[in-house]
Amino acid sequence: MKVAVVGATGMVGQVMLKVLEERNLPITELIPVASERSVGKKIKFKDKEFTIVSMNDAIAAKPEIAIFSAGGGTSLEFAPKFAEVGTVVIDNSSAWRMDPTKKLVVPEINANVLTKEDKIIANPNCSTIQLVMVLHPLNQKYDIKRVVVSTYQSVTGTGKAAVDQLNSEIKGENPEKVYPYQIFKNALPHCDVFADDDYTKEEIKLMKEPKKILGDDTFNLTATAVRVPVQGGHSESVNIEFENEFDLDEVRKILSETPGVVVQDNVKNNEYPMALYSEGKDDVFVGRIRRDLSQPKTLNLWIVADNLRKGAATNAVQIAEYLVENNLM
Repeated sequence: MKVAVVGATGMVGQVMLKVLEERNLPITELIPVASERSVGKKIKFKDKEFTIVSMNDAIAAKPEIAIFSAGGGTSLEFAPKFAEVGTVVIDNSSAWRMDPTKKLVVPEINANVLTKEDKIIANPNCSTIQLVMVLHPLNQKYDIKRVVVSTYQSVTGTGKAAVDQLNSEIKGENPEKVYPYQIFKNALPHCDVFADDDYTKEEIKLMKEPKKILGDDTFNLTATAVRVPVQGGHSESVNIEFENEFDLDEVRKILSETPGVVVQDNVKNNEYPMALYSEGKDDVFVGRIRRDLSQPKTLNLWIVADNLRKGAATNAVQIAEYLVENNLM
């Protein structure tokens, strides 16, 4: 089985290769793809060296799967070209997510929507994935009415240049800025670009994508996305209003029995999810589970995950695994 990784030299692409190594997808040939300036360079995968190739060479190789993490413009241009030669594309950009003809997939929730006809599959936004991993089982049990989410997002979500900006600022240097302001010792209520309604694109993704993934547009969702000087993962403060009454112990039990979710909720021992400890892990961590005392049938909780792993690379590889296991290629 030939697998292409498009954007192999980028921050998510590097994690993608790491996850592919760890999870043992039955790859017989890896095809690393990157920008023209990287073509011909070598990368290591499972103790072997592979040469980075151009997009056109990768398409000519007709891989069974191509995992994209190279930006929306690249995906819009080249994903259909891979699909034309029979490759299944799993795309990590925002290019196809809200396209009504494309599936938006978190395997633990809705992999069953996939068919052999799906040649371009969208990987959701990183902050969406960790959110829906928790919303899905609770929605099934209590029927969600409204969600209010505030995010505290890692600089790794912006890419290597943002990490370099933070680390340079920590050293007291004055680096070229990826963000409009200093990020060290700061919190920017500004993830992605602002749209005409004064919400950022990140916030709009958070408000739209969960409904598509859960197959449920009966609940409302609003979001505020904030960039913080953290590298380990994204954190989210989430307020959920349900149609039905809930029991806190039952909520904890439901979440603890959800594959891919780990409950860390023992405040007496200061046990709660933190970005620092989510780094490098594939699970979604949830804690600070408590009632909203201001109104009935409403829950507060705190969700943390490594945005480069479950929020991007791991979810994409899990989709690939599902395709292989269910003979959908």
